[in-house]
Parts: sequence; structure tokens; C-alpha cells
Amino acid sequence: MNGLVRSISSVERVPLKAGWEIAGTTPNAIGGYDAALLGDLHWISASAPGTVAAILRAAGRWDFTATERFDARDWWYRLRFSTPGPGPTILGFDGLATVAEVWLNGAALLSSDNMFVAHAIRTLLRPGENELVLRFKALDTLLQGRRPRPRWRAPMVENQQLRWFRTTLLGRTPGWSPPAAAVGPWRPIWIESDAPVSLEAPQLQAELVGAAGIVRAHGLLKLGHGARLQAAALIVARGAGSQRAEVKVESLADGSPLHAELQLPEVERWWPHTHGEPALYAVRLELQLAGTAAPITLALGHIGFRTLEVDTAGGNFVVRVNGERIFCRGACWTPPDVVALETAPAAAAGVLDQVVAAGMNMIRVGGTMVYESDAFLDACDARGVLLWQDFMFANMDYPEADAAFRTSVTNEVRQLLERLGGRPCLAVLCGNSEGEQQAAMWGAPRERWSHPLFHELLPQLCAAHASGTAYWPSSAHGGAFPHQGNVGTTSYYGVGAYLRPLDDARRAQIRFATECLAFANVPEEPLLLQLAAAGGGKVHSPLWKSRVPRDLGAGWDFDDVRDHYLREVFDLDPPTVRYAEHDRYLEYGRATSAEVMAAAFREWRRGCSDCNGALIWFLRDLWPGAGWGVIDSSGEPKSGYYGLARLLQPRTVFITDEGGNGLYAHVLNETGGELAGTLALTLIPASGRSTLHRIPVTVGARGTLELPLVAMLEGFSDLSYSYRFGPPPYEAVRIALLDAAGAELAHDFHFLLGHRRLAVHDPGLAASAQRLPDGNLSVQVSSERLARFVSLRVPGFRAADQYFHLAPETSRTILLRALESHPEPAGEVLALNAAVARRITVSP
Repeated sequence: MNGLVRSISSVERVPLKAGWEIAGTTPNAIGGYDAALLGDLHWISASAPGTVAAILRAAGRWDFTATERFDARDWWYRLRFSTPGPGPTILGFDGLATVAEVWLNGAALLSSDNMFVAHAIRTLLRPGENELVLRFKALDTLLQGRRPRPRWRAPMVENQQLRWFRTTLLGRTPGWSPPAAAVGPWRPIWIESDAPVSLEAPQLQAELVGAAGIVRAHGLLKLGHGARLQAAALIVARGAGSQRAEVKVESLADGSPLHAELQLPEVERWWPHTHGEPALYAVRLELQLAGTAAPITLALGHIGFRTLEVDTAGGNFVVRVNGERIFCRGACWTPPDVVALETAPAAAAGVLDQVVAAGMNMIRVGGTMVYESDAFLDACDARGVLLWQDFMFANMDYPEADAAFRTSVTNEVRQLLERLGGRPCLAVLCGNSEGEQQAAMWGAPRERWSHPLFHELLPQLCAAHASGTAYWPSSAHGGAFPHQGNVGTTSYYGVGAYLRPLDDARRAQIRFATECLAFANVPEEPLLLQLAAAGGGKVHSPLWKSRVPRDLGAGWDFDDVRDHYLREVFDLDPPTVRYAEHDRYLEYGRATSAEVMAAAFREWRRGCSDCNGALIWFLRDLWPGAGWGVIDSSGEPKSGYYGLARLLQPRTVFITDEGGNGLYAHVLNETGGELAGTLALTLIPASGRSTLHRIPVTVGARGTLELPLVAMLEGFSDLSYSYRFGPPPYEAVRIALLDAAGAELAHDFHFLLGHRRLAVHDPGLAASAQRLPDGNLSVQVSSERLARFVSLRVPGFRAADQYFHLAPETSRTILLRALESHPEPAGEVLALNAAVARRITVSP
């Protein structure tokens, strides 16, 4: 089996899980397989194979506070196992990090120097017990070898000669990733009986032509054990129905090309979840062998029928699915477990469910990470989440002229593209992460920005193995310099690391931000308690600061970036607040992340914006702390997640300040049906009662509406406070979008004076909770006066919304999902402008 062939009906794959041991030695202490020397090592039992860090963590011998340098030692793995039965066997290694040697029963079996390449070796196991031994060489020692110097430096990388080794940068970039370099078998090791038939070099394509769908499968037919093929069929199924077509095989001999094609006259289209239903079809090959009663089935996974084009005309970058422009919003992916790296189905499903709930429709797997698991890809397909896939190259000057390096890369890319074949989620294949930008910013001459690896080899491989999929050379590419924001794609940190004012999100005229808006986002209370227990609960503790992202050698970190915008948004001096009220300082920090991220996306999602997509850097933190993620390392959303989720839904409304032209409401409807509803405008004075104004609105399918709010009033009012004739007429305005039945779909607030010098008082908050039959909580939150950045803290529960505003004399009902069994839920509600928190009352 390979990446495309998910299973063969006559073959059972047996993962080698139990009974592993590991041992560490100084580099080259044992030159090769030596039973006597290996027997003298101090072996540590492993509950399952995995990276050295994952095994030591499970054994209680290592955690993030330890100082183990995994690249400094040779690591040995040993397993004794019994053969599953007589006959030829396939021994598989899905990922070995990084330079590895393998021995089976004392004989050399395999050498590997690319952690992204899988190996399947046909071998004969001996009856009874077999021994498998693996050695992972110390990367630090290998890095000391003499090699040509790079033509530019990548400051985030600790050792520039990592460019020669096909391994992840995670754990090897101390400015932002944990000290857990991947060493060892990071993906499964398995055995299976040699199949009587298999498909080598497979390709799967799904094409949409009008209403019809065409499925094509190609490969080389491999027959074993004297098997003879009599017939073959391609079957495509959705639900209970299926269609089949006989497959033409040029020859019945081993190694013959197999070409299969099936046309379905009418299919359901696959859409990103924000725009429609992500319809999937299961694909399988049935092969009838001579002398067998039942056919052998090769499951080829699922496909979806959609068209996808990337329009780059005129410096643009527009993703179109089924002819419709998609505003791509989401985040850059990080492995849910940065130590083990392998993403299990439950973990992939959980994180992708959060992506969908936030209204995100694209994930980028960047070149500093690892290629993700099939479970992750399945979750993207099933949930309608587009994938921007970088190849695993980032920032460095790679040795493309080295023949061995090119051969290794070619094998790596071919294997990846086989796994991605036919997947509807795949939107873009990207050569690298910021390679051109790094060369330009380091001062390399212009002719070196366009690396042959990314402008010649990789596009050729993509054309051969992923025909029809858009290829883009680098995550920052286009314009007079690679990171020019108004041409092509860019890493946008104008609002962020470069400390530009908030209006730069509009002035920069970003076309597509492949990463953006990095802040050291403050986690929620449960993770803060975990940090405090380890001695890192205060922002200037050594533990906290060691986990705040930073550029190596810089005199600042991303706490400083957050503090800069805290000062901008609230007109407060962060050190002064931190000295006096540390916990309130953290609340201000959370509110800052939510406010700034939302402000940028208000600009980018406008119907008249030049922006076609923006991906947050990161989706999830790599380890406990104030990381870049909008979700913390335990899976709990942070404030930025909630601030974005209200703006990223397919049907939403938000407000922008157009200066002298007043405030504008922007209504978006990305769905395939017309939206007929009502806009409700609430004007909230500093004192006295609010007033409500309504107008009906209709927005067509995939449509937008931009409306000056003053058009909803009988006369002029300075809602943007641009003319300043006296004090502001209102403290805030609230716009809500209601559906035809009057249910609220979305809302947004605008504060005429912003949040500067926020007055702290008692807004009259109250909250009552009712336990639901499924164990969740329904919490009604009310406020007598305007409450800003309201949040709920109930241990063991996750709120559907947080850091929202409440208009005077109004209430909202918030669902809190139970994370664990809590027979007596208890918690509190607080607001940034409230002097004290209020206890939530729980109904019996």
C-alpha cells in the first residue's frame, strides 16, 4: 500500500507498537550493528514507537523544562517481534527523522536521510522471533562536516547547514519552537503480508465538466505470487448509490500500465464549507484474479468534484472554486502535538472543527512544519477546508545543484503528491516559506531570489504528478520585491511586528497574506494556572519570556508587539498597568489581540477591498505560553479566536469607519441562497436610553451590501465623530443582522471614541446558567449599562463566544460546552470596564 491506496481487502497491516526500547549514546560510540555493544546499553522501555522526546515524555523522563539536546546524541531503537506468518512480508517505515540506519536480524536493511520519505521493504522474516534495530545519527555531528557556505543567512535558523538535511525546523529554531527536535520514527512502523496485487506510482484525478464528473485513476499494476488478472473495475460511490466502469489494462503482465476512467453524468459539487456542501465520493478499484472467488478491493479514499483556479493576472491572487471568488481566511497550521508530530484522527477532527466553527475556510501547512497525516487531509476534505500546502522548505539557501539532494527531494515530492491525489481540499502547492523574501531582505542580488529548486524542479514535479493544481514559488512572491504587499502574496506584519498603525491594514492594499498578525497572545486562565505552577505565571518570569516568540538576536519580542498595540488601543502605559494590576494587564492584552485582529479583517473583508485572503500566524500554540496561536497548546481558544470568529462567518455584518463619509455597514452573504432579512441599528448614548432603527435588506447569493448607517436615520448624525461639533452624540453604535424570522445572525459594535482611557465602573453585569440534558451549560448574560469585552470563566467548560460587548439593558445567551464531568459548575462573568467580576448563578 502507498499514500493513495488506503487499504487492500486481502491484506492486513499490523503496526509494530508494543515492546520497543530506546537508548542514547555519544556520537559514533557504536559504529554499526554490534550485538554485544548494543546489549551493554541502558535501554528504556517505550510504550509505543515515536520520537525520542515523545518516548521520554511518556516515561516521565523529559518535559519542556528539561535541557536535553536530542540532536547531540546517537539514538538507538530496538524491537523483538514475532513473524505474522510464513512468506514474503512488507516492512514499512512511514517516517524516520532524520539520518537513519536500519538492521533486521543483524543485516543492514535500510539507510534514510530524509524524514519526509516513507519506505516499504519486501523481505523474508525468519520463523519465530525477529529483531529490528534502528540508529538515528547525531545531527549536530553531521552538521559539522565541511560544506559550501550559503549565499544568504536565515536568522531564525540556529545552524545554516540544516539546509543540507531534509528535516523539520521545528525544535531547531529556538526563537519560537520548543526544544524538542524530532529524532526517531515519527510515523508508524508496520508489517503486512505481500499483496497478490498492488498499484505502484498511482495517480487519481477528479474533473468537473459542466454538471458531469470524470474520475481517472492511473498506475502500474504489480502482480505477485503467480497471480493473473482477469478483470478490473473502477467504482465511485456517494451514500448508498455507486457507479462502476470496467478498467482497460494494456497487458495482464506484471508492471502493466493501468488506466481507469468513469464519467458520472451529474454530480454534487464540493464547496468550501463557507460557500456550500463539501460533497465527497468514495473511490475503489476491484481486481478479479484468476482462481479467486471474490475480487480484491483497493480503497483509494475520497474525491470531490469542483473546479479550482488561481487568478494571478495583474498582480492579483484570487482563488476561485466552481467559478466563485473565495475570500480565503484561516490560519497557519501547527501540529497539535509538536513532540510526537503525528496527528491522529481524533486530534485532526477536533482542531478542524474549531477551524470551521470560527468561519475559517483555509489552512496553510507551512514549510517550517511537517507534511500532515492522512487523517488531517481527510478532515479538511470532509469539512470543506481548503489547503495551502507548502513543501518543507523555509528561508534557507538550499543546495539544488547537489545531485543526491535533488534525488531525495524528487522522491519526497512524488510521495506527497501521491497522497494528495484527487483531494478536493488541495488549493495551492507552494515551493517554500519566505525563501525569496529571506534572500532579498538579507541583501542577496535579485538574480538569486528565484531559486532553481522552486522555479524549475518543483513545478516540473507538480506538473507531472499533480496536473491542474496551482503551483506558487514562495509564500511571499510577486512585485518589485518578494514581500511587496499589494502584488501577489506576502507575509503581512505591517499591523504586527512592524508596529504600523491600524489603518495600514487598508493602506497596504494586501492582495493575499499567506501569514499575518502575529502577537504573543495571552492564554486563558486554565493554562495560566499551569504556567504558574511551573513558576511562569508572570509575564516577566524567565519561563514566560522563554516561550514568547522572538527573532534570534532581536532586542524585542512579541510581548512588546502586543504592548505596543495595547497602548494604541487603550491609551495606557503597559508597564504602569503591569506594575499595579498584573491580572488586569493580562485582560487588556487579551482584549488587544481580539480588537486588532478584528480591525484588520474588517478592512480585508469589505466588498471593495483588494484583499482576497489572509491567514493568521498561527492557528495553535506549539507549547504552553503566550504564543502566536489563537488557540493555546491545550486546545483552548484565546481571545483572538473569538474576535475573528464573529467576523469570518459566511453570513455576517460589520462596521467600518469611513471618516467624513461616516460609518458603513457591510453585509456579506457567501451562501448559495438569497439572504432576506433586517438590519437593526442601536444608538447607545453615554447616558439615557438607546434608540433602535430598522430597515429591510436583501443580499443575493455570494453577494455583499455596503450601506452608510446614516441612511437608516431620518436626519444627519455624526456617527463617526468626524466633525466634532461638541461632544460625541453617542458612546457606541451596534449593528445587527437578523434573518427573515427575526433571529440574529451576526452583530458588530463601533465605539465613537474607541477604547482609549476606558472608564472602569460597575456596568451591572449578571449571569445565570442552566444545566442542559447533555451536560452543557446555557448561560444568559445581561448588563444594565454598556459592557465591553465580556468573558465567562467556568472551569471545565468552553464558551461559544467570549470577549463580546453588551448593549445597555440587553442580554445574550451563550452556550458553554462541557470539557469534562463537572456536577457542580461554578464560575464568574467579567468585563474589561467592570471593577469586579460577578458570580454566575446556576439553576438547580
